[in-house]
Amino acid sequence: MHFCEIVKCSEMNRFLVSMVTFCLLAAVPLHGHPRAIAPPAQPCLAPLQWEGRSVEYDHSTGRNTRAVVSYDGQNQRIRVLEEKKGHTPCKKFFEYIYLYKNAVLFQIEQGTKQCSKTALTQAWDPYDIPDNSTYEDQYFIGGPGDMIEVQEWSDRKPARKNEAWVGIYTVKDCYPVQETYTRNYSVTTSTRFFDLQLGISDPAVFTPPSTCEAARLERMSPGC
Repeated sequence: MHFCEIVKCSEMNRFLVSMVTFCLLAAVPLHGHPRAIAPPAQPCLAPLQWEGRSVEYDHSTGRNTRAVVSYDGQNQRIRVLEEKKGHTPCKKFFEYIYLYKNAVLFQIEQGTKQCSKTALTQAWDPYDIPDNSTYEDQYFIGGPGDMIEVQEWSDRKPARKNEAWVGIYTVKDCYPVQETYTRNYSVTTSTRFFDLQLGISDPAVFTPPSTCEAARLERMSPGC
């Protein structure tokens, strides 16, 4: 074999070894940790209408509220039906209908159908990722084989503002997984979402019952 051919073979071998090494490093996480993922250019677009379940944890009271949720971002309305889990003495369960375009909140007691109608003062806050959000992280939920990939975003502004909101959304369909709100450096509420389905199966859930025609004008207490 000529000297030039030997040199060419040696160079080719080094090239192949380098390529194999690069592929192995790219495929195998260092120290057991996933490789860093480049931040996406823009947040994903969350669906405008879905139904599912949620658990909201109020950090001030230490209480969990489980509910069935119907979310209609297109018409800015949300219906929350509290789920009855176990037996709690003197505990009332309510249905809430938030109509943001009308600035009205209906509270219906599930047992008696008594209704209250109050002004909805807070602004519409959709379940989505605002365009000016800060990308925080991307990872898989659960263990090997689960393959539920999510992205974490916040309203944090580097060197200017700590986060008051953190949202976790699935990468595939941009469904909400969890939202956490903070005020004065303390977490106020954490809400987890699950069993989500696209669309609204029954739009009538946003229509208050007839008992709301004679609604009281103050919120009802959840206790006795």
